[in-house]
Amino acid sequence: MVSSILVYNLTSNIQEDDLQHLQLFTEYGRLAIEDSGETPFQKLQFLVRDWSYPYEAEFGAVGGQSIVDRRLTVNEKQHPELQSLRKHINSCFDRIEGFLLPHPGLKVACDKNFNGRLSDVEPLFKGYLKEFMPLVLSPRRIVVKKIGGNEVKCKDLLEYFRAYVAIFQGDEMPQPKSMLEATSEANNLASLSEAKDSYVNGMESVCGGDKPFINDHILEAEHLRIRDSALEIFSSKRKMGGEEFSQKYREQLEREIDESFGHYRLHNEGKNVFKAANTPITFVSVAMICYTLSQVSGMLYLYSLANLFNLLMIVSFVIMVVW
Repeated sequence: MVSSILVYNLTSNIQEDDLQHLQLFTEYGRLAIEDSGETPFQKLQFLVRDWSYPYEAEFGAVGGQSIVDRRLTVNEKQHPELQSLRKHINSCFDRIEGFLLPHPGLKVACDKNFNGRLSDVEPLFKGYLKEFMPLVLSPRRIVVKKIGGNEVKCKDLLEYFRAYVAIFQGDEMPQPKSMLEATSEANNLASLSEAKDSYVNGMESVCGGDKPFINDHILEAEHLRIRDSALEIFSSKRKMGGEEFSQKYREQLEREIDESFGHYRLHNEGKNVFKAANTPITFVSVAMICYTLSQVSGMLYLYSLANLFNLLMIVSFVIMVVW
């Protein structure tokens, strides 16, 4: 699934050309169904403004639903293309609803001085508008967005926005195939991001900033365990595009995990107190050896050599302090 709700705003009635304008979505939906086998969209809402036939269908959701059912009915008297269009629309959405709004009034439509004041809007229109808005904005009516059968997190939406913006930057409408490929790419990137986050969180709990130094062998074993878990998360996610399309994103995930492990290994090495102490211990050892040799040289009356060892001892201490 790639959309929570699509509101199709129409004037006066649901005409045949209005349904044909949905051709891009139905074609995209057909490709998505072939790819994943699932209904690609969650809900289609027909909003008909300026409805002028309340004797045919009453204002509101009930009348709107009757008009939608009537317009989307498939019968053998229709042209094959019209039948196919209606079948595709019905198969692309989990739910299809309609709503009929009355005219807002001549003041709204004709007065050039109309500035949006509610007092100039017909009370009948305002009443049905209050009835319509909760149908699309009420928390009880809002459903969790899904793509490819997976619930979409807020941060994942950014990947989809980037993908769609890229294909809509041209002067022409994109081909349905391009939209499907863009959705498949964003879908795989979202799965990659979730798996990568799982790896990072796991490694942070093992050797994060406040964790003590751990043995390299233990770190390697933990890395392999958490890495396998992250790859399993990526593989278990339902993704669009098929296994061959997803393979390059799995390989990208493996590269990013291995790169992150290199950073964690260096960070862990920086916590090795004994390794960090090797340099000052070396300087102290050199200083102690020089001190011993200077004492032995003094006892043998080799004062020049004793002074040289004393100098080397002092230099060792100075270098250690500077380090």
